[in-house]
Amino acid sequence: MGGEPSDIPQVRAKLWDGPTRIVHWALVVLIGFAWWCVKANQTEWHLWAGYGILGLIVFRLIWGFAGSASARFASFVKGPITTLAYAKTLSRRSAGDMAGHNPLGGWSVVAILGAILSQVVTGLFAVDVDGLESGPLSHRVSFETGRLFSKWHDLSFTAIKLLVVLHLSAIAFYALYKRANLITPMITGYKSFEADPKLRFAPLWRAVLVTGAAAAVTWWVMKGLRL
Repeated sequence: MGGEPSDIPQVRAKLWDGPTRIVHWALVVLIGFAWWCVKANQTEWHLWAGYGILGLIVFRLIWGFAGSASARFASFVKGPITTLAYAKTLSRRSAGDMAGHNPLGGWSVVAILGAILSQVVTGLFAVDVDGLESGPLSHRVSFETGRLFSKWHDLSFTAIKLLVVLHLSAIAFYALYKRANLITPMITGYKSFEADPKLRFAPLWRAVLVTGAAAAVTWWVMKGLRL
């Protein structure tokens, strides 16, 4: 897995499950589409893109506790000592043989999910300057508070853009310096290891249940938190 040739045989094993990969790429598409909608003044489509992103984020948060081993937060969110220890190994050409996100990558995932969640939530309460085109929950706050949410909505998107640049830079660093391809496994679900990590994957029925829960939460928000 490192930059130097190795005689250690490689085993191709499954790393990322389907739900994790679908959510990952769907977020990429919908966030890009939502940004385009703002530029094209397509407010209604921007709102629908936001609902889609909300559903994906709710799914991913639940999946982070109930999903497959590599998708669970417990598998990649590490403490400061472990994270710092890993950071000290970045100068090595070897990428290691971790079955999933490394400690730094894990915190990057948390930061990106947090920024996207902030983007969605602030958008729900945001009020535009004339009060005509506002979020579905804007009626629950005052005009002044809604305008404040609108400013936070803009700031959170700036944070997302910065985190995406950092994310892409990390992918490039691993590809060019450590000779580790991080993109293909997120497309195919498979990666080469020195030994099969034998990860446990959640059954399809669990993904269906989590999808239903995410859809229910999104529908509830679309209805203005009314049953």
